[in-house]
Amino acid sequence: MMSNKPVKVLGVRNLLRVCAAVCLLSGVTVLCQEPAAETTKSEAPPQPAEHPLIPVIRWAERERPKIADIKGYTATVQKQECIGGVVQGFQIMETKVRHNPFSVYIKFRFPKEMNGQEAIYVRGQNDSKLFAHGVGVQKMVGTLKLDPNGILAMRGNKYPITEMGILNLVDKLLEVGRKDSQYGECDVSYKEDCKIGGVKDKDGNYKKPPRECTLIQVTHPVPRKEFIFHIARIYVDKELNVPIQYESYDWAKKAGEPPMLIEAYSYIDLNLNVKLTDEDFDYQNPKYSYPKLREKE
Repeated sequence: MMSNKPVKVLGVRNLLRVCAAVCLLSGVTVLCQEPAAETTKSEAPPQPAEHPLIPVIRWAERERPKIADIKGYTATVQKQECIGGVVQGFQIMETKVRHNPFSVYIKFRFPKEMNGQEAIYVRGQNDSKLFAHGVGVQKMVGTLKLDPNGILAMRGNKYPITEMGILNLVDKLLEVGRKDSQYGECDVSYKEDCKIGGVKDKDGNYKKPPRECTLIQVTHPVPRKEFIFHIARIYVDKELNVPIQYESYDWAKKAGEPPMLIEAYSYIDLNLNVKLTDEDFDYQNPKYSYPKLREKE
């Protein structure tokens, strides 16, 4: 998705002019810097006069209220995470998200052994627990009422279901961006007209075209204890003006090796302001496949 052609860098003054004119930050891409051979994290130096993250933070702060006003949405979510130092396989799930009250419905489609597994969470209801069930033999156990942060609910997940969704992603990016903007050693580049997703038929023609995005790439060239990633890439849908893909990478363990994936999330077939009701977040919904509730975990 990243171009490997030599490119020019957008100057700070021009970048600020663009930020004032459009909602999406624009510019040109730069090549990713090679991971530092030295991976010992030390103190980061003071920030420069105008930190390159400031325009990104301004964009996120301006767009966050609009994203929060989205009543609900559906999407196919693809995720891949590094847990315990091991990069896990891809997971694909159908999702429904409502902002008020914050509610999430998940149905796994991949990997095969998780196909049909469901989970539902509604903030402030059901004793702050989620309802989930397994598939195959595990489904015989019944529907479980679980602590979102408990061992069973967190198995195979980096974050709890309570932190899922685009708004939570934006809040996390703002939190990390504000912290990182206190230090220097940060490069930010932009590339327009990136394409994400899309569905092709057997002849290679698009049945559903890919989404056009603006790519914002943040790079910390040198590993420091203050930084939680080496490279982060945020893909902002140009029509919807929301981030639909995020990925981050750690510094390579050895010189010459590629950066190691930390986490990656894609929102495919995103439909905003879908009318979602309480029934969409009720495990007793007849359209779902929840077995009988088991009273104890």
